[in-house]
Amino acid sequence: MASVAIGGTFDVLHDGHKALLKKAYILGDVIIGLVSDEMARKKGHVVNTYHSRKKSVTRYIKALTGADPLIVALNDPYGPALEQAFDYIVVSPDTLPTAKEINALRSQRGLVPIKITCVNFVLAQDGKPISSTRIHNGEIDAHGVLL
Repeated sequence: MASVAIGGTFDVLHDGHKALLKKAYILGDVIIGLVSDEMARKKGHVVNTYHSRKKSVTRYIKALTGADPLIVALNDPYGPALEQAFDYIVVSPDTLPTAKEINALRSQRGLVPIKITCVNFVLAQDGKPISSTRIHNGEIDAHGVLL
């Protein structure tokens, strides 16, 4: 089975995150890189704790697949993708540049590039992407319904 990398903050798990995670699990065995609290603090806005975000992702994946996910803490934008062999990396349009950077760094290290699978944004009722920031700001809910 294919090995799949996916990473993110996954703060306020929403339908966009769920689309990314579903795609990853369709492709193969998944390692989820979850942004650490230290890295999340650099975002410049409120982010739920690592523990809370991990619990939410675990609950969703267990409901989706029946199994506990493999989650590793990300202390940098790359995580295990710079060293481990992966067949796919699943990203959103926002994180596509990071995936390209990962492949450039892998090439410099003599590693095979990872096939990038980009999942389009899930849009809210207003046609704009669902995001955790918009949810935190009280604009929309986790399904993109305007509040």
